[in-house]
Amino acid sequence: MKDYVQGGTLTEVTDLILLSLYEPRHGYAIIQFVEEVTNGRVLLGAGTLYGALSSLEQKGWIKLQSTESTSRKKVYLITPSGKEAVQTEIDRLHQLIDLAERISKEI
Repeated sequence: MKDYVQGGTLTEVTDLILLSLYEPRHGYAIIQFVEEVTNGRVLLGAGTLYGALSSLEQKGWIKLQSTESTSRKKVYLITPSGKEAVQTEIDRLHQLIDLAERISKEI
């Protein structure tokens, strides 16, 4: 999973996973969230999701909140540094949109 934190650029999948974890969710719930909010445009496979979760956990952007006692499901939640990464990406996207609108109106 390639994320360019210094420039603030995150992949769409990373953004969507982080956004899904503003509420505690387990893997399948994350997959459902992403499919729902993108109207089926983005479909996460289990391999992609669990690789991303591992990477995000290593970066400290998400944390394991709990393991559901009735199953082996791991529940994740975004951390303050994960929220900071999301905000940095939001700011970057706003700047890009402003630039694109300015340039496209000049032509």
